[in-house]
Amino acid sequence: MYDIIGDIHGCYDELLQLLERLGYEEDNGDYRHPEGRILVFVGDLTDRGPKSLYTLKLVTRLVAKKLALYVPGNHCDKLYRLFLGRNVQVTHGLETTVAELSKVSAHTKDEIKKAFIALVEKAPYHLILDNGRLVVSHAGIREKYIGQSHKKVKTFCLYGDITGEKDQDGFPIRRDWAQVYTGEAWIVYGHTPVKQPRFVNRTVNIDTGCVFGGKLSALSYPELTIEQVPSSMPYIAEKFRLDEST
Repeated sequence: MYDIIGDIHGCYDELLQLLERLGYEEDNGDYRHPEGRILVFVGDLTDRGPKSLYTLKLVTRLVAKKLALYVPGNHCDKLYRLFLGRNVQVTHGLETTVAELSKVSAHTKDEIKKAFIALVEKAPYHLILDNGRLVVSHAGIREKYIGQSHKKVKTFCLYGDITGEKDQDGFPIRRDWAQVYTGEAWIVYGHTPVKQPRFVNRTVNIDTGCVFGGKLSALSYPELTIEQVPSSMPYIAEKFRLDEST
């Protein structure tokens, strides 16, 4: 039994509210479910929201204690590369996480850095759960890629079915892969904000844009039920770019 939580993006307070609604009980900073349910995070833990470091610390601790599972998102990958000393642009929300890091001690920053690097390096780009009946990936996955780990799989899991082009507003153009998915496994993902969880062909997009003033959503499996909490952030309508009704 799993509770899969969409893109948090530093919305830590909403995360705690959602955990409470899902029935998780706080125990010395950890969160456990009385029925033994397992949390699954679809990546993009940080950036844009107000409490990225709190979110990072909670998720890394829960995963380390085997109380949760995690797949990285594109924002996670960018922060990981920054921590490795790679040359990345501190834009598109990363600047908020960097600003938080600048306010903590060198020791705390080093602890967060080491824990997050370990989290990402141990995490698969997609999780195969319930004997193959459930797959979790940040941006989705093609059926033929399930169980594979080459570069194309990584790119798809982090960014979706991108064309390499951008639209007039500068957003990457992505194909709507869920519309042509024909597999038997349920695929749960996020990455592209939708106003409500989007069920299409045994796929579910649960990124309901909390950081853009939407909601933070969780899908409970195998029940396929949704739990949500409203965002405390200002609503930005143009960030919800995919028609969730199709």
